[in-house]
Amino acid sequence: MDVRSQISMVFHLDKCIGCHTCSIACKNIWTDRKGAEYMWWNNVETKPGTGYPSKWEDQTIYRGGWEKNNGSISLKGSGKFKGLANIFHNPYLPVIDDYYEPWTYKYLDLIESPEQDDQPVARPISLITGKPIDIKAGPNWDDDLSGTPDYARNDPNLENLSPAEQEAMFQLEKMAMFYLPRICNHCLNPACVASCPSGAIYKRGEDGVVLINQNVCRAWRMCVTACPYKKSYYNWHTGKSEKCILCYPRLEAGLTPACMHSCVGRIRYLGVMLYDADRIHEAASANDNNLIEKQLDIILNPFDEKVIAAAKANGIADSTLHAAQNSPVYKFVKEWGLALPLHPEFRTLPMLFYVPPLLPVMASLSESKNGAQNDKLNPIAKRWDDNWLYDTSTEELWGTIEKARFPLQYMANLFGAGDTSKISPVLKKMMAVRIHRRSVTVGDLSAEKVNSALTDTGLSPEQADAIYALTSLAKFDERFVIPPAHREQAIEMLESTADEKGSTGFGFKERPVRGV
Repeated sequence: MDVRSQISMVFHLDKCIGCHTCSIACKNIWTDRKGAEYMWWNNVETKPGTGYPSKWEDQTIYRGGWEKNNGSISLKGSGKFKGLANIFHNPYLPVIDDYYEPWTYKYLDLIESPEQDDQPVARPISLITGKPIDIKAGPNWDDDLSGTPDYARNDPNLENLSPAEQEAMFQLEKMAMFYLPRICNHCLNPACVASCPSGAIYKRGEDGVVLINQNVCRAWRMCVTACPYKKSYYNWHTGKSEKCILCYPRLEAGLTPACMHSCVGRIRYLGVMLYDADRIHEAASANDNNLIEKQLDIILNPFDEKVIAAAKANGIADSTLHAAQNSPVYKFVKEWGLALPLHPEFRTLPMLFYVPPLLPVMASLSESKNGAQNDKLNPIAKRWDDNWLYDTSTEELWGTIEKARFPLQYMANLFGAGDTSKISPVLKKMMAVRIHRRSVTVGDLSAEKVNSALTDTGLSPEQADAIYALTSLAKFDERFVIPPAHREQAIEMLESTADEKGSTGFGFKERPVRGV
């Protein structure tokens, strides 16, 4: 057992309001510079939709991730031989139009325009060519357009949905959408690391953060092809590849990443998980129907004495073990089984997990006579001349889940490798928590109904309360449990402690060299 620690994340999609504050926080800190204008290390997209870059989930186009061959795995579109064949012409790279051409506006026209009859306007100017452009796309261009034929109906996750199910999703009265925030998954089996011909991409031993050494990168861009989530970008100005660094300078100082710190909906959780590195290949090579279970199996119980002993033998600090025992991510992923990886079929073993959205499936439209209710309104109040009700009540415990406005197959294509049996238990647990809390706070549900919901999902009232507390009431320190970085120990492995004293932490990034 080769125990290692990994900084992991959970995004609770029921709480995301699509405000993009996380994207702006990241943009202002890391990619607000030349060559990085089109990069959004953190982006929020609307589902159903094609995302950013367009159709990033369709690996018949981009050939990202791993594929299973004869019981093992190999990179789909890169690797030693495939990479050599495509090293001077890579047909699987997204082009700038798949992202969008970044632009600004020629604001001087507003104040320097000569006097004329018409109001001057600021024309859009390409940040790449410096010439005027017609804006055709932008980051999160499909924002909230869940029913459009150009975006929602081209969502790759509609695969395996019947024409009737697809059409039902886009009827105006039944239309639904949710937001999907995305950052680098800092995978356990990262395709970007395996694909890099220069060896520039590496996974930090102390916390599992995946980084690109800018001094080593030779811009072959194999990482852009290999990452199935398209979270590695090419900087056309520096000629290097870049990606999310999980704000590691902030982590080392005990601070949360900027996207998480600024999250308005408080959807993000961060913590440590322990895993068995000896079983990564086994988990990544599993059959499609076992991929999620195999990935979760290599995540270890931080309270197990054997795990603790093996972790200490591997040099994991007591403070990191303590953080792993209090990790909110471990609770969501392992203890409660509420969070799933995004597209596990890519076989990269992502360490960012999602709690699927339940809210869109809770309600439905039903016939209702609203005349009597309208008569109770103030005469100057707005009256709606319709006879339907946005109904959130249910007769059957699980009937609305099986007949969801978002078909289970769609959610399974996102979080279950196409298997609906992976999604259904998660949604049922979330509904059981709501039923339990409804009985606690309102008391209008029978004990039999509440007990049935909890029993069917294997939850106890105490667990339901704990899920509710961490979901709705958690404070900052409960959502983010960051272990001390112990950067000094990582440096001691490479340098003399006495020589490095005073130069760690916020010391020199580039050493000064004496002389001319």
